[in-house]
Amino acid sequence: MTKRQGTAARAESGHRAGLTPGAVARAALGLLADKGADGVSVRGTAERLGVRMNTVLWHAKTKTRLLELMADAIVAEIPLDGLPADPRARVRELLSRYRAVLLAHRDGARIVAGTYAAEPATLRFAEALTAALLQGPRGEREAAWTAWDLLYFVLGLTQEEQSVPAADDTRLDRAVAAGDYSSLRRLAPHLRDTSFDGRFAHGLDLLLGPDADQRHAQP
Repeated sequence: MTKRQGTAARAESGHRAGLTPGAVARAALGLLADKGADGVSVRGTAERLGVRMNTVLWHAKTKTRLLELMADAIVAEIPLDGLPADPRARVRELLSRYRAVLLAHRDGARIVAGTYAAEPATLRFAEALTAALLQGPRGEREAAWTAWDLLYFVLGLTQEEQSVPAADDTRLDRAVAAGDYSSLRRLAPHLRDTSFDGRFAHGLDLLLGPDADQRHAQP
């Protein structure tokens, strides 16, 4: 079989199976739910779909491409309607929805953070976020960099939330107690704090400034 014939055969196989990139992404997300990020593979996705591996490879030629499709499928779950008119409130609401869909998938933040998906749903979300930032007082560069800062913050915090140690894990306490870490000892109760909703709101306040109600309440 020539190279051209092999490519045509894979295309025909993919179409016969009725697969689309979306169907492949959904199957991979099902695998993610069962096995976590380390258990995701092109072969495992094919087995879940009940097709040959070459059929999945037609849509996702590498694991990197498979992860990109998965990341975009996760972001596609963010509703972009019913957003506040106020730009600052809209940014906060968009990021709240972003965090919610990441948390809805096992290792969701790890999947999205590990990709650079210039895909339709990811771009639509980025457009909504940057449009809101541009309506505020920021110039173009500051709006772009603030968007990155916000996304990095949400992804990092959510990854921690999805991998937080068990309550009885005392490794941090023992490590701090055994060394010369006086500042860490003072902060230990706060460093162990798993109030992620509060930490999320605090981070947005630092990056965006407080909401209008909070500003008006300040002396």
